[in-house]
Amino acid sequence: MQESRSYRLAFYGSGSEYFKILIVNTILSILTLGLYYPWAKEKKLKYLYSKNTFDETPFVFSGTGKEMFKGFIKAVGIFVLIYGIVLYLALNGHVAAGLIFFYAAFIAIIPIALHGAYKYRMAKTSWKGIRFGYNGDRKELVGIFVKGILLTIVTLGIYGAWFSMNIRRYILSNISAGNARFVYTGQGNDYFWLNVKGYILTILTLGIYMFWWQKDQFEFLVNNMRLEQEEDVVFFNSKATGAGFAGLMIVNLLILVFTLGLGFAWVVTRSMSFIMNNIEASGYYSLESLQQSQQDYSDATADDMADILDLGIV
Repeated sequence: MQESRSYRLAFYGSGSEYFKILIVNTILSILTLGLYYPWAKEKKLKYLYSKNTFDETPFVFSGTGKEMFKGFIKAVGIFVLIYGIVLYLALNGHVAAGLIFFYAAFIAIIPIALHGAYKYRMAKTSWKGIRFGYNGDRKELVGIFVKGILLTIVTLGIYGAWFSMNIRRYILSNISAGNARFVYTGQGNDYFWLNVKGYILTILTLGIYMFWWQKDQFEFLVNNMRLEQEEDVVFFNSKATGAGFAGLMIVNLLILVFTLGLGFAWVVTRSMSFIMNNIEASGYYSLESLQQSQQDYSDATADDMADILDLGIV
């Protein structure tokens, strides 16, 4: 490993700029009865990605409205088919079978949507011309997800911490930037006790500790991430504080309340700025040996499915 150095992460977007994009998107979506949604999504993502920087260089999102429109039509078709089958079963007196099919379909769709969404979103993300990629296996992710759901139900929610970490570790550890790969090492038992502590202290402090609980969760996610490139490693660390989270959330809430929701653009940009400015990166990577190794991928169906399911793909 070469001599360690620090790399700056930052977000340079502004609420006023993002507000203009959202207003135009809203008007055009209304005029087109929602058909403009994929192009609205393209404009939002391209703006937000371009305002995030690592080592003073912005990220680039190259997905297009046309790709996402095709994916949106397919995604809507899939959900219409599912609801159609459920309705058919219910109208023919098979209500129980309809409910079983409904829940089974969505348990299967969620990991498939996650897999495809990360595959598309990462393939359309680049930095200094180097494309990101997601290299996970769909069947493997579905297996982890189904096992996690079943064990979480059987343990009355206790296994949820392990379930969450297994999914996060699998997805993040299969994301690469060229020939450099991310590694996530968070474990379920550590995350479980972190949340037990947060839950108890939040109750004892009448909700005040909630902000420090969020700080601990953010810290756990960030501090267990690293980027490996052959023998070189870049480590990520959180410098966020509970007081910082409290200030962010309280001000965001006030903005939304006093603007009757019109301040949403400022809430988004303030939140992204807080997140990026509170992540430290240190170590070493060689830009000269960072090579293009990820293939392009243009099927946005799963990405649109993830949006419909509100899975929060970043």
